[in-house]
Amino acid sequence: MAEIHELSAVELRDALRSGELSSRQATGHFLDRIAAENRHLGAFITVTAEQALLDAAAADESHARAVRGGTVLAPLHGMPVAFKDLSDVAGVVTTHGSAALDHKPALTDGALVATLKGAGVVSLGKTQVPEFGLTAYSENRIAPPSRNPYALSRSSGGSSGGSAAAVAAGLVPFAPGSDGGGSVRIPAAACGLVGLKPGRGLAPAGESTGDPAGLVVSGPLARTAADAALLLDAMVPRTGPGPGKSAPGYLELAAQDPPKLRIGVSLDSPWQTIFPFTPDAEAMDALAEGIRRLEAAGHETSEASIRYDNRYPGAFTTAWTAAVGDARITPQREALLAPLTRTFRRRAQQHGPAKLAESLGFLHQFRRDTIAQYAAWDLMLMPALAQTPRPVGWFTGAAHGDGYWPAAEWAGDADGDYRKQCEYAPWSSMVNVCGLPAISIPVHWTGGATGAGLPMGVQLIGPMGSESLLLQLAAQVGC
Repeated sequence: MAEIHELSAVELRDALRSGELSSRQATGHFLDRIAAENRHLGAFITVTAEQALLDAAAADESHARAVRGGTVLAPLHGMPVAFKDLSDVAGVVTTHGSAALDHKPALTDGALVATLKGAGVVSLGKTQVPEFGLTAYSENRIAPPSRNPYALSRSSGGSSGGSAAAVAAGLVPFAPGSDGGGSVRIPAAACGLVGLKPGRGLAPAGESTGDPAGLVVSGPLARTAADAALLLDAMVPRTGPGPGKSAPGYLELAAQDPPKLRIGVSLDSPWQTIFPFTPDAEAMDALAEGIRRLEAAGHETSEASIRYDNRYPGAFTTAWTAAVGDARITPQREALLAPLTRTFRRRAQQHGPAKLAESLGFLHQFRRDTIAQYAAWDLMLMPALAQTPRPVGWFTGAAHGDGYWPAAEWAGDADGDYRKQCEYAPWSSMVNVCGLPAISIPVHWTGGATGAGLPMGVQLIGPMGSESLLLQLAAQVGC
């Protein structure tokens, strides 16, 4: 057998169910890898090794009972995972990546955690996030930054950056992330993973802060489309269509061939009116490779011109940062917030409920207008990111590239930080506003045929209910 971390998540699931591997073996193996590698990667904020081993032992006992009694095991029986540190895990501190909060253990599991624990997973700990999940990089003032396994000087993206780094480095077989403006797709693209953002309402949000615009949804980060489908099946349990029948799950559907599709290719972004940008050559190389693979599979691609209302940037920013304005932080501790968080918290409080209501009303209309334009094609295609994974500290101007307090002072240019993020990931947030499914697929390496360099990907956006189709496309192009 290959090393445990070299197995796909599907292979590991099968080995655990058959008894070829015990949950204690798998859990111990991944904990050993975390102990050896996390000091370089910064993927985990908290490692709950003792509790994980107890939970793994309990999983092995339940496996033995199931064998004796012929009962059915949970779908992810004994599978190690990690949760980003915006999700509440009972008995474990949820830091939200912030030095300004009191760090107390959560009393209960959040909805996503409870769902996945019910599916049989063993939690190894909490992964690195930006403060309140606000940014496209996972750096904060409480712990070392999350780094890209393919180049430790580069960021793993955000806000699910710690989870993406952990999956890419083989510290967990797969991981749930949450996505309110690109927070699954951005780190997936930066770390060479498949990252699926499901449509609105399909899976629990996975975060314990407010979301007045309904932007956030949970989705899987995985090395393959099949692994992502396996995790999505556990995040979105399905019921059968009738007695004696069961609807096919995402894993089964992902293995099927998709129909021939008409795919619109667009570089248009709702951010380009206030933040004009030119995609890096590496982003265009990834797009060209994505088009080549899709056309080789028999799909038709054509240029798509999408018109976005120039009021979008202000409305999205108001909605996206509303929750941080309501966060319970004492005036004495506000100085501990990162510059970007502090700036947008102040602005959110100045805007008040009337401005938020106005922004939410606009975003509802934006959703209708955008979906109507996308409907001319079966799917939309664009680069996943406009730039290669950025250096650690690049967004914040952090000294020495350390990116965390107190080892480095941050430059404090919140607006410059935000602009850099919007230019880095200009095709992410509008998908959340529309509530549509989207997937980031790795298709290109900057090192070319050498296999060295950094991963680059493409994003496919589908209509509501197209999660299975997106997974099929990812599998078809080689993931």
